[in-house]
Parts: sequence; structure tokens; C-alpha cells
Amino acid sequence: MIELLSKGGVLVVPILLCSVLAFAIFFERIIRFATMRSRGSGLAEKIAKMVVTGDEQEALKIAEESDSPIGRVLTRAIEVKGGDREMLETVIVNAIDEEVRNLSSYIQALATIGNIAPLLGLLGTVIGMIKAFMVIQEMGGKVNAAVLAGGIWEAMLTTAIGLAVALPTMVAHSYLIAKIDQYEARLQNGSVTFMKTITRK
Repeated sequence: MIELLSKGGVLVVPILLCSVLAFAIFFERIIRFATMRSRGSGLAEKIAKMVVTGDEQEALKIAEESDSPIGRVLTRAIEVKGGDREMLETVIVNAIDEEVRNLSSYIQALATIGNIAPLLGLLGTVIGMIKAFMVIQEMGGKVNAAVLAGGIWEAMLTTAIGLAVALPTMVAHSYLIAKIDQYEARLQNGSVTFMKTITRK
């Protein structure tokens, strides 16, 4: 396998580095999302009930100690709940936007890797084809077909590797974007639950 990759040229190295980076980003995001789900489960409802019963300090403490996106959103909401409704809504919206930005960290890097990996592969193929035709020119056009075919498949190897890296990277990117949308919806639902509780109080 290593011998096969070595025939693809120098651009195989950055393509493989891109694959390692993409895997690291995907793995880190998956672990973080799994951790957040366990920490924030049912938190909005629990805090809302505590606010209704007047135990706001304990609710604030639980929200802060949860170390979860919904906990941080509700912490900021509880801190300004004594103000007008418009201020409360603004604070919640800004808090949700901030959490979504944090969840989206490094996601754009996946899209970038998915875009440049096939381009690096194509560049490697073009360079390889140039070298192959230079050999043909040096030999005066008298080139064995088997030799020419061998040079061409080696040149196209980088494109295949680039696509092999780009395809799963783009799938991973789409999957993480969908997960972020789900978490954003949960943050919004939790915030709505809190707002309804404050309104009824």
C-alpha cells in the first residue's frame, strides 16, 4: 500500500495529511456532541420548574454547573429575567447564536478539506501527465504503450486518492451540520420553555 501511494507523487503527502486532519476534527466533534447531550438532557424543564417555585438561585447554580450549551443560555436568561421581555429575548437569541458558533468550530475546515483534496489530486495528475509527455518528447515519440499506460495510471493515482479523501469528508461535514441544526433546535425549544414559564409566573 505504501509503495502504491509513493507512486502518486509528492502531493500524496498533503492529501493524506488532509485526511488525518479531517478524521481528527470529526472525531473531536462527535465526542463533544455526545458529551453535551448527556449533560443537557432535561435541563431546561428542570430549571423552569425551579424558577416557577421561586428557587432561582439554585436554578442558576445548576445551570452554571451543567457546563452545557442550554445551561449557559439559561444562565444568561435567568440573570436578566427581571428586565423587560424584549431584553430577555435579545439575550437568549444572542446566547443561542454564540453557542451555535462554538458548536460550529472547525466545521468549515472540513468543508475546506473536502474542496481542496480533489483539487490537490487533480494537480498531482496534471503534473504527472506533464512528466509523462515530457518523457514521450525526449524519446522522440517512440514509446512503448505499456510504459505510457504505466505513467498515466501513476499520474491519475493522486486524483483517486484526493477523491477518496474528499467524499467521506463531505459526508462527515453534512452529518455534523445536521447535528448542529438539531442542537440549535433543542436550544430554541429549551429557551421557549423557559420563556413560557417566565410569562406565566
